[in-house]
Amino acid sequence: MTHTAPTPAFARSILDNVAQVLVGKEDVTRLALAGVLAGGHVLLEDAPGTGKTMLARALAVSLGLDFRRVQFTPDLLPGDVTGVSVYRPDTHEFRFVPGPIFTGVLLADEINRATPKTQSALLEAMAEGQVTESGVTHPLPAPFVVIATQNPVEHEGTYRLPEAQLDRFLLKLSVGYPTPDEEVRMLGRLQGEHPIGALRAVTTPAALLDAQEAVRRVFVSEPVRAYVAGLSAATRTHPLVTLGGGPRASLGLQGTAQALAWLAGRTFVTPDDVQRAATGVLAHRLSLRIEARLQGQSAEGIVGEVLRAQPVPVEDAAHA
Repeated sequence: MTHTAPTPAFARSILDNVAQVLVGKEDVTRLALAGVLAGGHVLLEDAPGTGKTMLARALAVSLGLDFRRVQFTPDLLPGDVTGVSVYRPDTHEFRFVPGPIFTGVLLADEINRATPKTQSALLEAMAEGQVTESGVTHPLPAPFVVIATQNPVEHEGTYRLPEAQLDRFLLKLSVGYPTPDEEVRMLGRLQGEHPIGALRAVTTPAALLDAQEAVRRVFVSEPVRAYVAGLSAATRTHPLVTLGGGPRASLGLQGTAQALAWLAGRTFVTPDDVQRAATGVLAHRLSLRIEARLQGQSAEGIVGEVLRAQPVPVEDAAHA
């Protein structure tokens, strides 16, 4: 079998570029980049002011992609995102005016402050890379990535994303607060002009498409495939879960693990790659029983239980 030549320099250049504006967040940046390389969309959930928007913007700039930001609010309409047909009196015809979704990276900022109807306007675009309006299909540019941010659902004025919408996000990640040392470095770095204005692309959209193709060719052994499938299946049979990870979750877990392996400079996936991706890929797809909440259990905690219980393939088999 021909393996794909890894290029860890690709990862290092992007991680270093993003680190100019986001201090101490290499792990979450690497996972978000892995999601993009796997051809998926990323949901960032955290408290306001933790750098979610800055991560999305810095990634878009670093990857050389066009970037549009839409602030999701309760009065935002689906057409405000996807575009609308406008009547032109001079031609007596309707003409489609593309919305901000026609871009390389769409930042759906605070997505859970919009109504479910507007949230669902993204479904076709995220799943099929196209928008259908008035019976006419309009393809989106490639690559196309949605990076959405949301506040925790307990915050005032938020709407919970429906399960179908959540399942379209390959990863849900949390940026997290900086450590005291990181916060001191951030204060010094951002005291003057914000460095995002000086950030430059370190790759091109064409190179990103090539990288996505390379990621798809990263070798996954049968034992590792069985490990991925077993993890997803175990979330479906957990006694505190009413809805677990389906086949799309398994595909997402394998794809993200392939991207992490490629970013690490390897031509094959190891169980460690799967474990690093598991929480981000699986947790947001779980619906918990009321007993889980009464016991203080979280979806992330249940994924951790599943990881500890599932037998791990031996390294020799994983490398075969």
